[in-house]
Amino acid sequence: MLNCPAGAEETKARPILKWAGGKQQLLPQLLAKVPDNYNKYIEPFFGGGAFFFALKPREAVISDSNPELMHVYEIVAQNVEDLIEILKTFKTDKDSYYEIRAQDPTKLSEVERAARTIYLNRTCFNGLYRVNKKGQFNVPYGDYKNPKICHPEELQAASKILKHSKILCGDYKEVLAKYAEEGDFIYLDPPYLPISRYSDFKRYTKEQFYEEDHMELSKEVIRLHERGCHVILTNSNHPLVYELYEGFNIEVFQTRRNINKDGKKRTGEDVIIYVPPRRKFLLRIEPPPLNKQVKKYPSTRYMGSKQNILPYLWQVASKFDFESILDLFSGSGVVSYMFKSYGKQVFSNDFMAMDATFACAMVENNQVKLSNDDVVRLLDRSVETDHLVSNRFKKLYFKDDENHLIDCIRTNIKKIKCKYKRAIAMTALIRAAMKKRPRGIFTYIGERYNDGRRDLKLSFQDQFIQAVKVVNQAVFNNGKENLSRQGDAITVHWKPDMVYMDPPYFSPFSDNDYVRRYHFVEGLACDWKGVEIQEHTKTKKFKSYPSPFSSRIGAHDAFDKLFNNFKDSILLISYSSNSLPTKEEMLSLMSKYKEHVEVISIDYRYSFANQGHKTANNNNKVKEYIFIGF
Repeated sequence: MLNCPAGAEETKARPILKWAGGKQQLLPQLLAKVPDNYNKYIEPFFGGGAFFFALKPREAVISDSNPELMHVYEIVAQNVEDLIEILKTFKTDKDSYYEIRAQDPTKLSEVERAARTIYLNRTCFNGLYRVNKKGQFNVPYGDYKNPKICHPEELQAASKILKHSKILCGDYKEVLAKYAEEGDFIYLDPPYLPISRYSDFKRYTKEQFYEEDHMELSKEVIRLHERGCHVILTNSNHPLVYELYEGFNIEVFQTRRNINKDGKKRTGEDVIIYVPPRRKFLLRIEPPPLNKQVKKYPSTRYMGSKQNILPYLWQVASKFDFESILDLFSGSGVVSYMFKSYGKQVFSNDFMAMDATFACAMVENNQVKLSNDDVVRLLDRSVETDHLVSNRFKKLYFKDDENHLIDCIRTNIKKIKCKYKRAIAMTALIRAAMKKRPRGIFTYIGERYNDGRRDLKLSFQDQFIQAVKVVNQAVFNNGKENLSRQGDAITVHWKPDMVYMDPPYFSPFSDNDYVRRYHFVEGLACDWKGVEIQEHTKTKKFKSYPSPFSSRIGAHDAFDKLFNNFKDSILLISYSSNSLPTKEEMLSLMSKYKEHVEVISIDYRYSFANQGHKTANNNNKVKEYIFIGF
């Protein structure tokens, strides 16, 4: 945090020049908006510097496009005592005024030149600074009764503060481009709207500042915001201000105009615009480890699982205060489970029945487990079954006795009255089927990818028993009423504090068809109800659920709808660098609904892919993006 320079806290530094548009009236409001912590202070439309002298920053960059003005501040900073001695010699009568005004400043010493500027400012009409086409000062005499030219104590106090500043003369954009850095505090006091021949800026410079210049200034403000700077602007209460700075805090204050040819128009309304720095998420290369509970979630090779980026997701999410979160495309359920483990109320949703089953068993369920007796009853092979798996999927994925056991477990699950026990049993059955299947997918028949690993050698019954055990171990109570749902993401009406989205990725290099890979276990979860098995296919797959994420246009429109639906929640999005819409398009979409949008990039390799030729020979290496909108 910046403090006053040593000794400056006891001085009464004030503006040393009269200046139209000075901010003495607004100082209480401006000082109330100074950030608690910042690096250096920058003011590129310096003028009289009222805010600067009241703030007394330890490190500052001040500038203005008026060279005579900035020369005064340089001399006050570097040679204030000689300046005071010269100012003491000046007379304030009309003849002396015009004699000094007629001087050629280029023929004076540096100190004399600064003294002349202060003298003319203090004795001319209304403290104006105006020059003719030849660059000659031409403001008439002010005819004051007793103008005070030299204020030694005030000049000395100003000198102490200015010594800690870099004093420049130049265009504001060049100054900000060179000196503005993350964490800096920037005050902008440009020529006020509306632009007219009587504007303050024309009184002090030969340059003009039109509406298009205000538009350029607003772009610069957005750049500073993106860079992480604190920005405060002042302007008149003009409609264009609200258009240019829509979304930022704008406050209106009544003020008195010191200069106007019509005395009745010497009142007005000023606005103060506060633009906070855009929050930056600097992730550690190695994020802190997750809590022990997260590790109890059963491991999976599920397509698109976010198991490996959980630490990064939590590292970003934990920067916010939130109590509830919606996992809109829950998939394997591992992200929902992570948030549950950190005491958040979790709403889990997915369009696939198997994913909703996982969430019901281990996210919504807080305490129910399967007992050993339950497992024995589930493995009872004497029950009469519908033989659906044994007949429909004969010699496709499993042996005959394994198909029969699957039918028996399916039948016995239906007899369980408790929905959480049913969910655990079905989760275990799905997990056993995936463990016994080479690569865990159902896009081929037979054992083409059998690599002899232990999971494939273990009996289906043992796989089921082990699956029940690991799912039971994952059940815990986080003290919150968590919920799971199967359904279309667009139709979700929960309004949580945060929404996490990990949608199917549309990519020209790979497919996002989860149902095609997992149709068999999805069929187990929904008991093949509401689906149409395609008998002509070797794998006996069924038609995939309709999804807008199967095309680029569909994905774009779906994201737009979802961002709009949850515009009042913090948005946390996982996405892939080889997916469409692109990163830039995603940022643009999110920015329609969120004031602040960040993207973090993580190098990542997908755990598996069965169509490597579709990944552009990149060995599945991509960047995983984490978007955050708030």
